[in-house]
Amino acid sequence: MSSGGLELPPGDSGHEGEPADVPPGAVSLARPLEIGAEIDWDAESWAEVRTRAQRAGRAYIWLNLVEQRLRAVVAAVLRPVYEPVHGDDWVIAAAGPAGQEWVQRAVAVREVSRRKGYLLDPADDNVLSFLTLPQLRELMVQHWPCFEPYLDDRRDVELALDELEVTRNVVSRNRALNEAVLAQAERASARLLEMLGSGTGTRTSDRLPVDAVEDLVGDRYADVVSVHPDRVRLQRQLPAEDLFGGARRLDAIGIGLNLLVQNFSGRRLVRLAEGGARVRLLFLNPASSAVKRRERELGLRKGELSRTVEMNILHMRRVRSLLRDPGAFEIQVFDETPRFTAYLVDGDGPDGMAVVQTYLRTARGMEAPVLVLRGGRRSVVRAGHPGAGDPGEHGLFQTYREEFESVWSDSRPVS
Repeated sequence: MSSGGLELPPGDSGHEGEPADVPPGAVSLARPLEIGAEIDWDAESWAEVRTRAQRAGRAYIWLNLVEQRLRAVVAAVLRPVYEPVHGDDWVIAAAGPAGQEWVQRAVAVREVSRRKGYLLDPADDNVLSFLTLPQLRELMVQHWPCFEPYLDDRRDVELALDELEVTRNVVSRNRALNEAVLAQAERASARLLEMLGSGTGTRTSDRLPVDAVEDLVGDRYADVVSVHPDRVRLQRQLPAEDLFGGARRLDAIGIGLNLLVQNFSGRRLVRLAEGGARVRLLFLNPASSAVKRRERELGLRKGELSRTVEMNILHMRRVRSLLRDPGAFEIQVFDETPRFTAYLVDGDGPDGMAVVQTYLRTARGMEAPVLVLRGGRRSVVRAGHPGAGDPGEHGLFQTYREEFESVWSDSRPVS
């Protein structure tokens, strides 16, 4: 080797199985066992990685929606201004001298994507499709007078984009995203999409806002929006006031309907009914043999459950007696074996929802798992047939609604 070069020591030939005649200056490669590296992940490491991936996946969906929406808004506003003069180079012209560097970078990435066949959709073969969220924002800020007639407040838009920037940076580099930042990004994305006129306001109720992830993959889980281990954790996320408040229609079936009777005041129920809501409550008959069997299952004293149900019915009767139209507040009892409890809110409209619990042999209603279902018709998209839905299929909401109607038709009114 030259005198200016670095002379490496010869490889260690003392290990069994290695050739003794190692040329001078050669470097021996350590075997995997000699390195001592542990490349396997334990269960805790896999759990951490899955958590990271789940959070990043949710954030990516929101960021993707925002970027697509902002790109469409920028195109709709600026293309008519610049395209008549500059043609296909209208984005370059709109960027101007201030954006010369980043727009040329986007042009270069587009050319590379063309050559390597990365453009799978001809609609993406334009410079605008290669701009990032900060660059789209820069175009909007530079040309704010053009956007002002369509957006109420520039400051609100920029604040929402600021909140997304941390998440965008983390997700693009596959770093850890904590729950607080993810929640902030989801709120900012929903707010920004609403400001940009995303059309998400088609539902008439904010009781259970459509989540972006649910909107994209919800059909995979029928119409189940969330699952809670017990009713306590449900009520932390969805208090009774949020569930029943503002309802136009409320159909409930169960043994004692404690979620409604004990967590939503009689005064609120009166106001709800006087405001035009239609209420139908279906209790298990406290004098039936099914109540006695349920008492034995739960290990309750004889008559304990039946008295609770009877007190709940009496409370609802008092509410009904305060109404100008008692016919809008119906109470009935059934004598069959209770299989589930369900509260169906606005089940006849596109913004309906339901809370459903099945009865377990040894668990009280407060301890049983809870399903939250979204009502309304949801088309099921078939693979290979984008946009094609099967109108004959429906989710769990409709199943429980039909079951309620079936039991209601066989039940008896409470005078």
